[in-house]
Amino acid sequence: MEKLLKDIEFIVELDKMKSIERMTTLIGTNKREDDAQHSWHIAMMGMTLAEYADENIDVSKVIKMLLVHDIVEIYAGDTFAYDEKGYEDKLERELKSADRIFGILSEEKSLEFRKLWDEFEEMKTENALFANSMDRLQPILNNFYNEGGTWKKHGITHSKVLKRVEPIKASSTILYEYTLSLLDKAKSLGYIEED
Repeated sequence: MEKLLKDIEFIVELDKMKSIERMTTLIGTNKREDDAQHSWHIAMMGMTLAEYADENIDVSKVIKMLLVHDIVEIYAGDTFAYDEKGYEDKLERELKSADRIFGILSEEKSLEFRKLWDEFEEMKTENALFANSMDRLQPILNNFYNEGGTWKKHGITHSKVLKRVEPIKASSTILYEYTLSLLDKAKSLGYIEED
């Protein structure tokens, strides 16, 4: 019973992800997406786009990573991808949060979830690179289909976005080529600033 109570406590705590707003807006609206929406969306992307990975990946593990990767933002908050100041202490905030949130679970589950989160963050395995690719591709799609979205709002330049999508280049040639073509189109349409 004690293990079940810990699992339920963790699940209840996860509901807070629905209140963590990201900068990216939902396609076709001015409403900012929340962490739960984002995590679900990229997990579906991972399942749908897995065949385009350059290397063999474990789709189930990729999906698990994508569902776990932003849980730490319950306590650490979301850091906008282009917020240089916010990135100064991002890792420290997220490590403390990881200890806290995964610490709710029984030791076995805590270790499993933490290992998934660590692997995602380290980006050293094919699974983690592909999972990170989904995390980077999704805001590209949202910003493009919102005619610039947060790129325009925050004056984000083409080169900053290119740097951000490097995990895509490392995990899927076809998805990277698609991303580059979308960014070129975004430039030509005035959705993103030239450098």
